[in-house]
Amino acid sequence: MRPSPAILAVVHHQGRVLLVRRGQPPNEGRWGFPGGKIEPGETIAAAAERELLEETGVRARAGRVLTTLDALDHGPAGELRHHYILVAVSCQWLSGEAAAASDAAEVRWVPVSELGSSGLDLIERVVEVAQLG
Repeated sequence: MRPSPAILAVVHHQGRVLLVRRGQPPNEGRWGFPGGKIEPGETIAAAAERELLEETGVRARAGRVLTTLDALDHGPAGELRHHYILVAVSCQWLSGEAAAASDAAEVRWVPVSELGSSGLDLIERVVEVAQLG
């Protein structure tokens, strides 16, 4: 098994950050940034913009890479099912009303200052990454 490259679109707008509740494994039901696998031949910026639009209907311009993260998905017996290398990209909101689509079950703009106390079941490091952008 080789790690799979994937993208996270970190969109800030008016003091808030855009989160999705994952509708598919891994992390189904948990809140994190819109994103998904980078397609062959696709740039990091293009992947961030595409995944964001597919999952939320929001258009943005991808900017700088904020950080990279490892996401390890283990099965019930502890076996490694997937290893993703996530590239978190800062994205500047351009247009669109956020609505759940594709594999997002729900979307929400959350004030960055309230992320840690939001009561949402956040995927690891969401607060840390949100504060980078």
